[in-house]
Amino acid sequence: MPMNSQAPSPSSAAASLPPFLPPSPPTPEPSATAQRRAFTAVFMIELWERFGFYGMAALMVLYMVQGLGYSDDRANLSWGALSALVYALPVFGGWAGDRWLGTRRCMLVGAVVLAVGYGLLALPLRGLAPLYVSLALVAVGNGLFKPNAANLVRRIYENQPARIDSAFTVYYMSVNVGSTVSMLATPWVRELWGWHAAFAVCCAGLLLGLANYRWMRDALQWVGSPADAAPLDMCRAGMLLGAIALGMALGVFLLAKVELADLCVALVGAGVLASYTVVLRRARAHERPGLLSAGMLVLEVGLFMVFYQQMSTSLTLFALRNVELELRLPGLFALPVLPAQFQAINPICIMLFSPPLAWLYARLARGPGDLSLGLKFALGFAAVAAGFAVFAASGLGAVDGRVSAWFVVAGYALIALGELLVSGLGLAVIARYVPERLSGFLMGVFFAVTGVAMYLGGLVANLARVPVGAQLSAEQTLPLYLDLFVRLSLAGMVGFVLSLAMLVALRRVAPRAQAG
Repeated sequence: MPMNSQAPSPSSAAASLPPFLPPSPPTPEPSATAQRRAFTAVFMIELWERFGFYGMAALMVLYMVQGLGYSDDRANLSWGALSALVYALPVFGGWAGDRWLGTRRCMLVGAVVLAVGYGLLALPLRGLAPLYVSLALVAVGNGLFKPNAANLVRRIYENQPARIDSAFTVYYMSVNVGSTVSMLATPWVRELWGWHAAFAVCCAGLLLGLANYRWMRDALQWVGSPADAAPLDMCRAGMLLGAIALGMALGVFLLAKVELADLCVALVGAGVLASYTVVLRRARAHERPGLLSAGMLVLEVGLFMVFYQQMSTSLTLFALRNVELELRLPGLFALPVLPAQFQAINPICIMLFSPPLAWLYARLARGPGDLSLGLKFALGFAAVAAGFAVFAASGLGAVDGRVSAWFVVAGYALIALGELLVSGLGLAVIARYVPERLSGFLMGVFFAVTGVAMYLGGLVANLARVPVGAQLSAEQTLPLYLDLFVRLSLAGMVGFVLSLAMLVALRRVAPRAQAG
């Protein structure tokens, strides 16, 4: 799963805005027990929230194609539009948590909105309107929940840099535990009891998370933003409902008019570029090298997210149509696998690869020195290029248009390694190169670029779309996917070369950035 979704809140983007409330007076240092209980409360609700989200994400494109009769291109673009909203709205949700409603409240309201969204998906309602409303609620709920849950972790261990690194490492595990279990469970539930039962499981996960939060809420009473201490009056409650309704309307509009999403995403991209240019021109001289370094690396993370988006789009449809749904070791076992369950390989590999990489970074730091961020990004793109080359090579051993599931396992593993080296280090770029007064702005840029890239990933997936109304055999669909994978492997190699080229620029500006 993408590490950037677990980053500390981007809400400091509003640091220059006048706060609704004055800062709270300093509080006594919390005990280790209080910190541990508070962290456990956030960890558990995060685990169940990710369980619900990734359980839904594993199925949604397949649900659109198989359950609702969407064409490939409409399903890919609809999921891309939703993904863009999922990454854009946390910018506003984080601001609301810090400056307006409160961090704890935003997290809780976000979880409730998500539960309602999954609950609507679980109902056998006819027509597309309920689907659009459900997914819009998921986007709004995610925007309120994600930045504020992560911000609570940061606040629990405020001014303890050694402990916060460890806490976020453990916190990130909750993402992968929750997503792995749900990506394996919901396709199985769908196979036995249908689509709506699978979405009901996602809703049940959120309800369990909310029940656990209710049970442990006292552990979080000392954590939060100053806005958490203010009473929730009718005015703020009304503004919150209005903001949720506005976010829902935006989501429904984009999903219902997905053909206009190109224009919306283009406007967002142009706005990000224009605002970044203005900030760069107005920045102090010693701040510009850091902003340039961060800008280059954030663009590379955006490029990676185009590849990442293939897991829930083209790679899932490839598994549906052209992969043997069995992992076989002759004479030992033949394990059946459902198409959506292949996505669980990603978080499993993240959990397997993270400890060795952490050990390697520590070992290098004690010896010849850690690898630079630019070099890690280059190696990450090399892994991505190799992963899609494996997918492309799978066709060489195809039988009746079906390829061995082991190729899919190997390709996903390489992409997971690339994720750890690129996306997993994305926010380290901002922490390392950007001054504190501009970090909020760059965090917003990071999320916006990621959202645009996720939509572009849906466009790329459409290069392998099955023509509308066509009933193609496995032998006929296989070349479509293999051609896409060859192109993606070549694009990964381009990313590798660009990363190496950027190393030269980074070596020139990074020392000045860090000195500034």
